[in-house]
Amino acid sequence: MHNKFMQTFPTISRFQALADATARVMIVVDLKGTITLLSRLALEQLNLSTGNSLELELPGFWLQVNKILNGSLASCEIPLQISDREYLVGVNPYMENDHICGAVCILVDGTQLDTMTRHLPSFQTLSRELDTIIDSSSDGLFVCDADANVIRMNPASEKIHNISASEIVGRNMCELIESGFIARSAALEASESKRRVSLLQDKDGHKLISIATPVFDEYGELNRVVVSERDITEIDNLQRELEKQEAIKDSFRDQMLAMQQADLESQQIIARSPTMIRALQQAIKVAKADSSVLILGESGVGKGLIANLIHKNSIRAEQPLIRINCGAIPESLIEAELFGYEKGAFTGALASGKPGHFELADRGTLFLDEVAELPLPSQVKLLRFLEDGQITRLGDTKNRTVNVRVLAATHQNLETMVEQGKFRLDLYYRLNVIPIQVPAVRDRHDCIIPLIRHYIDIFTQQTGSHKRLTRAALDTLTAYPYPGNVRELMNICERLVVMSETELIDLSDLPVQITSHAPKNKFSSIDLPLGTPLQQTLDLVEKELLKKALQQFHNQTEIAVALDVNQSTIARKLKKHGLC
Repeated sequence: MHNKFMQTFPTISRFQALADATARVMIVVDLKGTITLLSRLALEQLNLSTGNSLELELPGFWLQVNKILNGSLASCEIPLQISDREYLVGVNPYMENDHICGAVCILVDGTQLDTMTRHLPSFQTLSRELDTIIDSSSDGLFVCDADANVIRMNPASEKIHNISASEIVGRNMCELIESGFIARSAALEASESKRRVSLLQDKDGHKLISIATPVFDEYGELNRVVVSERDITEIDNLQRELEKQEAIKDSFRDQMLAMQQADLESQQIIARSPTMIRALQQAIKVAKADSSVLILGESGVGKGLIANLIHKNSIRAEQPLIRINCGAIPESLIEAELFGYEKGAFTGALASGKPGHFELADRGTLFLDEVAELPLPSQVKLLRFLEDGQITRLGDTKNRTVNVRVLAATHQNLETMVEQGKFRLDLYYRLNVIPIQVPAVRDRHDCIIPLIRHYIDIFTQQTGSHKRLTRAALDTLTAYPYPGNVRELMNICERLVVMSETELIDLSDLPVQITSHAPKNKFSSIDLPLGTPLQQTLDLVEKELLKKALQQFHNQTEIAVALDVNQSTIARKLKKHGLC
């Protein structure tokens, strides 16, 4: 290969001698990027060979060299790293008869370059620029030697300590500590430990953060300690605001997690009875407006599900739904939870203050469950918000405007509480813009069997079991009035699935309070005339049975369940016997 290039370039041996004599790392390439010559140092330091393609060996470097070869650049200087060495490469075209026929690349080792530049005027210019940068820094900067003697102090440090550099430079940090200039020295500790040191300390009523960084020479010996310091009292207001925002973010996170958990545990809304269907229709209709809604009903009927349905179908669905149970928070804390508080508002208050649920629900929905439990002072603040959309944190004099839709719920009779002076009349009218009554389970009889089967299926899936109810058990569960409403029904279903020993859940598995409501004999005996043909007798029995059923049950669905047939069969039989 070497002979080939000797033939191509007759003077290459002369070039080789010249390249070696320069004592430089040199690469020569032709127009195609083929390496035609390498100096002796290039052969020693670089893993390259003549005849190789520069494009394949150093593709990034080749892109710049090719610009020289095609004439788009006259010359260039390129930083280049090969193995663990860093070079600065000067690239110039190689000319013959005024035509570019190759490129000459001279590589200068970075360490050699550093030594050379120190003796150049440009290095002095760079030094002045660095001085300017240090002096113009907004952070205070100390530079100490290895023994913690101060050799440099910038104007920002002079301002922080209210002292001139001439009074500090040349003094040792131990002396400065003894004189009371500072309580601790990050530079001194860094010079002793030879590690980076961070300190937070007070100086004349200001909070200073100091970071000392040791600097080592090429032999690993400590050379300098550079200390940056900042007066963080200047950003105290910003820090306070960040803490407030962090508190809001954390509260949002907690609320969102609670909402997600609630969604996982929430149950499908089952509506078969006309009263429940009407309540759902009202909820979906009112969701499109932005009016306050008062959800009424006994404990456990699902008022929270109605609130969730309203929010999900409203224009605020993408914003948070914040829930608060007014009866679960101590009276002394309810106002702080709702409206928030400022620093020092009361004993135990967070130093950063805390946003209330109204602020967390901004642009979203606030659901006040058990609103009747609100103390009168909080009722006044709630009324004010409903009138002008403004709230005031505890301990603050500034009003805050928030955009929140209020949904409220209670199982108590608010009109009676108004008469007793326990609930404000004006607040009652503000909340009761659109009332929705959620019926008790005993008033939605058509929903009971679907509800029971729904929850039995859910808990069997959760436990991985296969449980089903006998007809007798289902009839008994259907007859029970459920004073605890859906919540009680759900708990009973969970208990039956978990505690029953066999796949079939029978009467013996039911709690005593339920079996005591078991239906007695549904039908009295029917007198049958003797001598009547069998078909006529069967028709007579069927007719009498349906008459008794019509007296005992409210509709055809209940009769069908009791007789274990389809509702369509009951309808046909009633028509056959002229009973409808």
